[in-house]
Order: sequence, then structure tokens, then C-alpha cells
Amino acid sequence: MKTSNPVLARLGQAAERERHAGYAPGPYGQPGYPQQPGYGPAGYQQPGHAEPFSPAPAYPAAPATGQTMSIDDVVVKTVALLGILGVAAAAAWVLVPGSLAFPLAIGSMLVGLVLGLVISFSRMANPALVVAYSVVEGVFVGLISRAFENFYSGIVLQAVVATFGVFFVMAMLYKARVIRATPKFVRGMIAVMAGLFAVMLINLVLGLFGFDTGLRSGGPLAIGFSLVCIVVAALSFVLSFHEIEEGIRMGLPQRYSWTAAFGILVSLIWLYLEVLRLISYFQGDD
Repeated sequence: MKTSNPVLARLGQAAERERHAGYAPGPYGQPGYPQQPGYGPAGYQQPGHAEPFSPAPAYPAAPATGQTMSIDDVVVKTVALLGILGVAAAAAWVLVPGSLAFPLAIGSMLVGLVLGLVISFSRMANPALVVAYSVVEGVFVGLISRAFENFYSGIVLQAVVATFGVFFVMAMLYKARVIRATPKFVRGMIAVMAGLFAVMLINLVLGLFGFDTGLRSGGPLAIGFSLVCIVVAALSFVLSFHEIEEGIRMGLPQRYSWTAAFGILVSLIWLYLEVLRLISYFQGDD
């Protein structure tokens, strides 16, 4: 079971341990029998046991350890997470007073960052953390969207339409195999995303101390940076689609569809925020 993605490799190993925890596989991948001392998967002698050959005792088939993930699972959970994010965003837009908008936006952004890192580097799928991330990011997205909408009427709808338009285009390109997630592509994308993340984090810290790098000021540098981020965010969907395919092929447990849906959600949020910024740069002063 080999894959170019280290996260998938760890998840695949975890799934393999779960499938073999206490049960020997049956013929042709069917549910097997409890493992007995001295018997291999087919009932043959194992080293260190005296009996030369003896078939395994007939036990009733053990229940399956759990369903494996499927594309339908990922779609349902992605839609559910988007729904949760949308409700949280709408609630923050309507209920949070203007005096609390900035500190709450910064707080939700930092909490979302921590949750995102915990989920990304965790070895186990945790639906509760993924749902919590969706709620926290929904608050952040709602407050940021309201701020942009107050300055540029109609910009939120334009950004939403553009974001989902890019997502569906990338899905069609991946399905048609126009873009492939080769090992070189995966390594390059991971390096580029890590670099962009570091640049944005440094820019944020400097901005909090009043230093303007020009990356978010609306000038040519800011436009170019947003375009780069949009392209990389769009290509990150290819990584998500590839991880879903590999996860299904490797037979990961059904709960890992939450992790796959989380990956798509992160890319959608990132793409939306960058599109929102880019559109604002071209809006005329009212």
C-alpha cells in the first residue's frame, strides 16, 4: 500500500491495523475468522508450532470492522460542513455588534488556525474538531464578508459565485485528467503552500505592529500576490481530489471522509477570501 502523500500513508497504516485487529482476513477480502494460535490466514502452520498441517476451525463469519469511505460520504460531509459554516457566518453577520467585530474576527481567525493545524497533523479523524473548525471559520468569514460588503455592495455574492465556479472547473479538469496529481506535483504544491502560509503569517504579524509590506494594500504587488494565492488555492483542490481517490482505494474507514471534507473546506475558504480581496482591489471609490 504505497502513496506519495505522507498523511495518507499514516492513515492507511491506521486503517490496516483496524482491519486486522483481532480478525484474520477471509477469502477474497471477505470478513474472516478470529485469529487462532498456530494458524495462518488460510489455516496453514505458522513457524514455532508442532502441528504440520491443520485447517482452521470453522467459526461463523465475524462482523465487519466498519464501512470504508466513499465519494458519497465525502460529498455529504462537505455539504454539511458548508451548511454549518454558512449558518455560523450568517449568525455572526447579523448578531455581532460592530464594536466587537474586529476582536472577534481576530480571535476566530487564530482559533481556526490552531484547530486547522491540529486536524491537519492529527493521525486520527476527529469529526468534532472538524465541525468546530467549520463553526469558528464561519464566524470569521461572516465578519470579514460583512466588512467588505459595507464598503463594496454586492462583492460577497460575486466572490461566492467566483469561488464555486473555480471549484467546479477544477473538479471537471481533474475528472478529465487534464491535471494530474503526480508525485512531483504533490511535492511542489506542498512546498508552495507552506511558503505562502509563512509569508501570510509574517505579513499578518507585521501588520499588527503597523508595518505595511504592500501585500494587502491594493497596489500592483497586492494584486499579483492575490492572483498567485488564487491559482495555488485552485490547484490545491487537485490535492484534495487525489487524497479522496487514494483514501477510497486504500479502504480507509468511513470516518476519514470528515478529513477529506475538511481539506476541501479549507481550500474553499482560502479561495473565497483571496477572491474577495482581489475583487475589492478593482472596485472604484464610492
